[in-house]
Amino acid sequence: MTAHATDYTWFEDRYPDLGEAYCLTQVQGLAADELLRRFDALPASDAVGLTAVMARWDAYQDGADEEDDDEDEEDEEGGGRDEGDGALFDPAEDRLLVAVTELDGWALAIEPNGYLGTLDTVIPRLGEGTRLVSHFRNVNAVDHFHWWEHGVRRLHFEPLFPGQRDGSDAEARGIPELLTACGFDLETEDYAQHTEAAFALAERLTDVRLTPDRLEAATFRIGYAPRP
Repeated sequence: MTAHATDYTWFEDRYPDLGEAYCLTQVQGLAADELLRRFDALPASDAVGLTAVMARWDAYQDGADEEDDDEDEEDEEGGGRDEGDGALFDPAEDRLLVAVTELDGWALAIEPNGYLGTLDTVIPRLGEGTRLVSHFRNVNAVDHFHWWEHGVRRLHFEPLFPGQRDGSDAEARGIPELLTACGFDLETEDYAQHTEAAFALAERLTDVRLTPDRLEAATFRIGYAPRP
């Protein structure tokens, strides 16, 4: 793969809310349902296309997943409902929406305004026995990139500061050249396209190219994962 930051300029333009705050996690060899299980997520109905995922997230943020108490017996017991299926959970619980699909032998999890896939306390469970690549940014431009294999952190850094790295391969031969080839600037404080460069690095590590067409054609399994 020869991915570069310029290949991912569409992401923020196409999905502006995700461009401000997202977490994207890829785990090799897992089915979507298995990755949701590793998130401890309560499953809900599917969504086709990332635009539909974002609509579900907007509805969840607005409380639209909760039905009126008089609509069915289960709601009278205080359960929240994901629109479209009837998966119930306690609305008092603090949960994050996770949408998972499968592309080229990898499970891909997208968290709108989430962060679970970059927590050191969660990553070992998500990537147990296999390879994991994740990246994240929030509305304050805090960001992280992770590459783990079989429980070992091979590379971690903040895309805003690619010169400051840790992990077993942080200073391995070829890593600086790889980051530079993706569009990271290791010499100056040039912060242009650092998020796009994170997407390019993920593509080079997974051989999975993300495009708007692929994301809109994908069927996502939706789940609600507990916030630590």
